[in-house]
Amino acid sequence: MGEILQRNIEKQKVLIIIPAYNEAENIIHTIQDVEQNIPAANYVVVNDCSSDDTREILQKNQANYLDVPVNLGIGGGVQTGYRYALEQGYDIAVQFDGDGQHDARYIRDLIAPIENGQADVVIGSRFIAREGFQSSVMRRLGIRFLSSLIHILCGVRVRDVTSGMRAVNRRMIEEFSQNYAQDYPEPEAVLASGLMNARIEEVPVQMRERQGGASSINALRSVYYMIKVSTALVMTRLTAGG
Repeated sequence: MGEILQRNIEKQKVLIIIPAYNEAENIIHTIQDVEQNIPAANYVVVNDCSSDDTREILQKNQANYLDVPVNLGIGGGVQTGYRYALEQGYDIAVQFDGDGQHDARYIRDLIAPIENGQADVVIGSRFIAREGFQSSVMRRLGIRFLSSLIHILCGVRVRDVTSGMRAVNRRMIEEFSQNYAQDYPEPEAVLASGLMNARIEEVPVQMRERQGGASSINALRSVYYMIKVSTALVMTRLTAGG
């Protein structure tokens, strides 16, 4: 199976999009993880106007990166990656966070359902096998709430709606290069995909705790996140009609 999948990856152009903001402590490890596990794929780091040494580290290590001149946030950074994937003719794009929490060994599992024609969007879920880092209790409750809300709004059931580890096919690359939520976009992208009748699958993955640096989401921002995302999801469904 592994050899067959390797040949399929070589036939399909695969891009790993690595959004990075102030990831000086993690970015080279993340790149090395991708290169060691998915040598047939290309990657691009989207440096979202980092204020630390991320850009200098990327330059020094001759990494493939795009330098965003103004801070766009995670949504804008990922959308920049999708636009690059579209312009460069990639068939599959994989979102893979630059903070060291994702494990590149699972990228093949993300790609497989797309290669097999079974899915348009594949999300890496830490809540299927329930192994590895599971996040805090409060965040898990919040994720469960958003999962239920999305199910109500479009009928799609995704356990790990905030997972930043996901793969999409060419159809969704085209869509997300034009339309992608800018602030904490992962749940909104799941809803948008569901409203497009995209085929969405989850595969089990293990995640790690952040390897260095600080998360952008603290307790206060977590409350803001839940209110903002919930409102955005409902508004997206109302404006979509149907």
